Amino acid sequence: MFKRLLLLGVLAGMLAGVASIVYQKVYISSLGADFTKIAAPVGIIASSVLGCLLASLGFWLLNKWLKQKGEIVFNLLFSILSIATILAPFAVKLPLDVESPELFPGLVVPMHLFPAMAWFTLRPLFIRETAN
Repeated sequence: MFKRLLLLGVLAGMLAGVASIVYQKVYISSLGADFTKIAAPVGIIASSVLGCLLASLGFWLLNKWLKQKGEIVFNLLFSILSIATILAPFAVKLPLDVESPELFPGLVVPMHLFPAMAWFTLRPLFIRETAN
């Protein structure tokens, strides 16, 4: 099961990274504010994959420790942590030469939810429920 969870983490992270880059391209083309120097595509994909791998590890640990309640605790923690990370973009100090810095949170805030959405979406493909 651990190998499947790691594969889930990698694939969900890649899916979230690709969704974030597509969102970034649409955001840039519609508003004209280019933040690719601050939120580089490589960094976006790396952080998405890392976040989903950590989620998979957390899922495995919680299910090992809490048995039947592990999944509900994981879902709650993953959702809370994803929402809590939304505060980070508002604390970022952008360089003074960045054009339209007020548009930066609008770019990266939705990206903080993509890893959780991808992980929850792909999870049923990797972890099947067993009927009791």
